[in-house]
Amino acid sequence: MSSPPALARRLGTFDAVLIGLGSMIGAGVFAAFTPAAQAAGSGLLIGLLVALVVAFCNATSSAQLAAAYPSSGGTYLYGRVRLGPWSGYVAGWGFVIGKTASAAAMAMTFAAYAAPAGWERPVAIAAVVILAAVNYHGVSRTAGLTRILVVAVILALGLAVALCWGGSVPDAGMIAGGGLLAHGWYGILQSAGLLFFAFAGYARIATMGEEVRNPRYTIPRAIVIALAITAVVYAVIAITLLAVLGPDGVAATPTPLTDAVDQGSGAWATPMVRIGAAVAALGALLALIAGLGRTALAMAREHDLPHWLSAIHPRYKVPHRAETVLAVLICVVILVADLRGAIGFSSFGVLVYYLVANVAAFTQPSADRRYPKALQVLGALACVVLVATLPPLSVGVGLAMFAVGICLRLGRLHGARLRES
Repeated sequence: MSSPPALARRLGTFDAVLIGLGSMIGAGVFAAFTPAAQAAGSGLLIGLLVALVVAFCNATSSAQLAAAYPSSGGTYLYGRVRLGPWSGYVAGWGFVIGKTASAAAMAMTFAAYAAPAGWERPVAIAAVVILAAVNYHGVSRTAGLTRILVVAVILALGLAVALCWGGSVPDAGMIAGGGLLAHGWYGILQSAGLLFFAFAGYARIATMGEEVRNPRYTIPRAIVIALAITAVVYAVIAITLLAVLGPDGVAATPTPLTDAVDQGSGAWATPMVRIGAAVAALGALLALIAGLGRTALAMAREHDLPHWLSAIHPRYKVPHRAETVLAVLICVVILVADLRGAIGFSSFGVLVYYLVANVAAFTQPSADRRYPKALQVLGALACVVLVATLPPLSVGVGLAMFAVGICLRLGRLHGARLRES
């Protein structure tokens, strides 16, 4: 029996780090701080630290697994190999539904900054179509465009921070607001769950393991580097926003960074910051589409999604059918989605995904172990806690979607047994 066609290994460490940065920075800086401030006020700083610790635990588990199993699919693959088909399926389903919502949220974030009033949804859909076409033409083009987007975003963020602190507006006393614990630990943990959405981009590096050169070395290194850079950027932005707007100001606006720039003498640069925000959202959306396609490819290879989605384009070496179908689904979500709800729902699906990753990494033999088991235990427990403290609507919708996924797989297995008999 011939083996399925493989993807081409074209990405080095630098490109893999950039794909991770493009996935994370656009999501967090321009989408997650507002709902986090609504949940925890200034306590979002503690929530950010908690989210970082959880992300680090999950990242080390993903890196350890990806080094041992360098194929497309991420935790869907690892769960199947280490824990069994059902665990892999739950992880893959959580990733696909959660990241489809996340991709829609990033498209809507782009449109919020770039589109004229009333044109947000059409512009968001157009962005999905264009970036899906870029992905369709090969991962090298994806990495090349991501490189440009990441540089543009870092420059825009640097300009915004410099303008905020260069004027007379920032007040260090506003950072703590009414106190870091004013909203209680439940609010802080809820903010951590929402901010975790902003750190989840490193998964894109692991899901593209079949396209990375020297994966045992490249993937672990790229994940840790991308996460460290992103953590520094988020901390600087969070402190800047709180110093300029205060916790109530951050909670009251969907565009906190541009509002912070507007407060000072750098209002002239607001259009440039808006462009940076739009570019950041595009970078995240580009990497999301790529990661979704690879996980769908792995699931289709195992018949957990329709098998015809496993096709790889003979010229461009990408899962073109999977990416096309997912792009259509993202566009459908854009037509009906609420941005804040999409963030919470995405966090639910991705936290379940990483729960499976931590448990799978815990079972690896010593020969494949790179990190202590304590990190995997902490990561798994933290995923459960953060899921439980997400907004109730996000938890309810997440449970319903997982129930749908489980029923679909049960139906497929029942049909397969009937055909065999």
